[in-house]
Amino acid sequence: MLGQDTLDYYRSWLEYRRWFQRVPGVQVSVAEDGSRRLSAAFGLADEPAGEALTERHLFRIASHSKTFTAVLALRLAEQGRLRLDDPISTHVAGLAGSELAGRTVRELLSHGGGVIRDSEDGDFWQLMCDYPDRDALIAIAAEPSAAVLPRNERFKYSNIGYGLLGLVIEEVTGLSYAEVVAAEIVGPLGLTETGPELAAGRLAEYAAGHSALSYATERTVIEHVDTRALAAATGFYATADELAAFYSALLPGDARLLGDDAQRQLRHHQWRFRDADSHYGLGVILNKIGEHDLFGHGGGYPGHITRTLACPDRRVAVAVLTNAVDGPAESMAVALFRLLDLAASASHQPAPDGARFTGRFGSLWGLMDVALLDGRLFALSPTAAGPADDPVALEVVDDRTLRMVSGPGSASIGELMPYDFGPDGAVRSVRGGSGMTMRPFTLPA
Repeated sequence: MLGQDTLDYYRSWLEYRRWFQRVPGVQVSVAEDGSRRLSAAFGLADEPAGEALTERHLFRIASHSKTFTAVLALRLAEQGRLRLDDPISTHVAGLAGSELAGRTVRELLSHGGGVIRDSEDGDFWQLMCDYPDRDALIAIAAEPSAAVLPRNERFKYSNIGYGLLGLVIEEVTGLSYAEVVAAEIVGPLGLTETGPELAAGRLAEYAAGHSALSYATERTVIEHVDTRALAAATGFYATADELAAFYSALLPGDARLLGDDAQRQLRHHQWRFRDADSHYGLGVILNKIGEHDLFGHGGGYPGHITRTLACPDRRVAVAVLTNAVDGPAESMAVALFRLLDLAASASHQPAPDGARFTGRFGSLWGLMDVALLDGRLFALSPTAAGPADDPVALEVVDDRTLRMVSGPGSASIGELMPYDFGPDGAVRSVRGGSGMTMRPFTLPA
């Protein structure tokens, strides 16, 4: 079971990292066994307007849409209405005789079809033109240039391929893609803040998207637009809470969306995605993070960067949503599992009353977090790339003193960390590494 102290520190770390990396807003949810354990929002929904972000703001979750589409395809296969080895032209008549005609549903689901990524004119990604509608999508896919590589040669990510899968789902069911999503996923899970495309009547509920700081000194707000025929690839919206709930419903043993065999197909390694610890299944990215085998997806929509990770062994799902082109959603989601690994690998003495020592402390040289993780104390650097980088294990000497017992060679291992507590029990200062005085740090308003 997730320790509450670990979740509390993860929340504090996320709040600081949002400020440290100058991200407008971050929304997060952690679920365990389908039950919500953490739901929080930090920063701003709209930076120029100064609007505070809440847990109810909607985010465009972009390529998370691919998992929803894969689940729909697998559900139709379970029902005997679709075969994953059907050629795409069986269901999309406009592709008959094209170079892509023989590419299969399974190949498109796994990005093994060799299909062009976004067409030869992808400027819809920077809102210079409309996203393709159905006719435009079929026209793109029917061009000889759409078959960029031979089928099953390598992993080749394709939004066009997933757009075609949306057309397949419509053809098989006789319903619109949005209607199928509502009937097969949103309805059964009781989701009210999730949908496959921009909900025009709810625009005021969306977190604004923001440009990056890599090419400007200030962020600008990016308009929300309809992704039209690419909704099955990138159109969805959700909150972090409902995204964590959706991926929790795909954990083994939960049959609300898929049976055991279909779930195994979803998570089966089809292609290497980035490195030896990263693969792609059917609509999900599969990662090995420390001791954890994870599945999930990320999303990059103009102004929103998002990431969800789910762990079958721990039965934990975390969703992190950011509202900027350079939002570090991936590292923020991974951080939870790094902290879980750190806590699980610890061998130093527990600290039953360790909470009184915890906090974030600063000196001229930077910041130090004293964190309680599953009952053990650590000194961590909130400015490091990851929260578990170069941890220092701490043990209680007495009610006013800790000792640094293990960690990197550059740390003050074996030395004491004396605390100065005020009459109310609050920490006034602590002497950290090199015996330097550090005082409690709070984020600027």
